[in-house]
Amino acid sequence: MTVRIHPTALIEEDVQIGPGTSVWDNVHIRRAARIGEQCIIGEKTYIAYDVRIGHRVKINAFVYICAAVTIEDGVMISAGTIFTNDRFPRATTPDLKQLRSSDPDAHTLSTLVREGATIGAGCVIGCGLTIGRFAMVGMGSLVTKSVPDFHLAIGHPASSIGCVCRCGQIFTRFPHQGLLSISEVACAACGLVYSVLDGQVSELAPPA
Repeated sequence: MTVRIHPTALIEEDVQIGPGTSVWDNVHIRRAARIGEQCIIGEKTYIAYDVRIGHRVKINAFVYICAAVTIEDGVMISAGTIFTNDRFPRATTPDLKQLRSSDPDAHTLSTLVREGATIGAGCVIGCGLTIGRFAMVGMGSLVTKSVPDFHLAIGHPASSIGCVCRCGQIFTRFPHQGLLSISEVACAACGLVYSVLDGQVSELAPPA
């Protein structure tokens, strides 16, 4: 499988792109980024230096992925999503006489998007947090804290309202008063079975 790179894309030095990956128009990938196999990088997306992206990742148009972000296999990041890596950013030193470097420093916090997760269109993702395995973040959400595995999180700030299956369908919703526990629950769409203990999801028979 070959790598497809649109002629308007800007690929800096020491970038690695796996076979079968497509990079569309006006994408900018900074130095030393690593992108896996069979990915799609949508038009006008920016990927900062040293970012790590796994295999079969789908990144839609106009996505901003800053330094210190790691994206595992099978993740979907929808159009217009913005990642951040500094909770208290400043343009200059305190005396306003010197620009702060854009290179990672003590203020830079990492973000991890675990395998199979989906981030909806127009989300803003805070830093120093993890989006869990097969979690789903609803469109337009502001994520300020980690999202557990298989949770569906929405809102400003985002909070968990239920659990989603590997197939993407909701298999249970949380009550208004908080998390719940269910010994066994099957996804109505595909039949995969889960247990939920105080909101923590376990797969009872994960796919081989």
